[in-house]
Amino acid sequence: MRTFNWGILGTGHIAAKFVEGLRSAAGANVYAVASRDLIKAQEFAAEHGITVAHGSYESLVEDPDVDIVYIATPNNLHYPNTLMCINAGKATLCEKPFALNSDQLEKMVSLARHKNIFLMEALWTRFLPTITKVVNLVGSGEIGDIHMVKADFGFKAAYSPEGRLFNKELGGGALLDIGIYPVFLALLLLGKPRTVKSLATKSPTGTDLTNAITMTHANGGVSVLASSFAVNLETEAIIVGTEGCITLHRMFHMPTRISVTRNGETRDVPVELRGNGYNYEAEEVMNCLRNGRTESNILTLDFSIELMGVLEEITSQF
Repeated sequence: MRTFNWGILGTGHIAAKFVEGLRSAAGANVYAVASRDLIKAQEFAAEHGITVAHGSYESLVEDPDVDIVYIATPNNLHYPNTLMCINAGKATLCEKPFALNSDQLEKMVSLARHKNIFLMEALWTRFLPTITKVVNLVGSGEIGDIHMVKADFGFKAAYSPEGRLFNKELGGGALLDIGIYPVFLALLLLGKPRTVKSLATKSPTGTDLTNAITMTHANGGVSVLASSFAVNLETEAIIVGTEGCITLHRMFHMPTRISVTRNGETRDVPVELRGNGYNYEAEEVMNCLRNGRTESNILTLDFSIELMGVLEEITSQF
């Protein structure tokens, strides 16, 4: 099995979690990390046992020994960082949200396809065994025809006008940061929405603080979704069918517990898990490269484009 050298763009919390996940990903070598501050890169490298530290993103991307770049920079940098990686010929996994709008994303995808370079959104939830199990249960007819998906994600975030969660220029707001998970699940299980209705309360900086979304979908189902930086929500997902329901328990976007309720009885569904969950998306990238694919068949670029379009429609109504 071929081993791939990973380069990490960014030294924040998500970068650290992803590096932890790479330790459990077969064929992955955490080779390099980059920050715009060399000292931060060196400190991150020392803490996580990474061989090379770069003092600029450009330096890492130009490193000939880097096979795959994982972009963990702030949301507003995803677009320029991705273009830089693709132009350098590097396979790229970019943290969600993929971009700030559809125009950016379509340019990213167009460039990757033109240059025949691998590109994927790092929507790690799609690759978790729990989500795979739910998709299989729904497909098998375990709970009949799906009529509703209810999902939310919320926590109390300390208000900081300059922080990435509340700064518009950094792509802040509850929807892009955490609301993307409920919306993703609705699209995955119910398909493209026919109608979208949304509303939100705003933070002092104008970003969405708490939002509520209802959508009707192509298959006739309805999704009821919410996200918030103001309150702690259940952060569960319930898929309701004609014969019962499936619950992805707190926190549904992570490796978690699944239960099925039918005829008034509830049973847990066993799922084997390993690593911290980020390992699964990393393995998908490497499997694609080993098989000569420039796009994932599990999380396609077209799905990411559709997801971004729905997020834009939701925010246009805030």
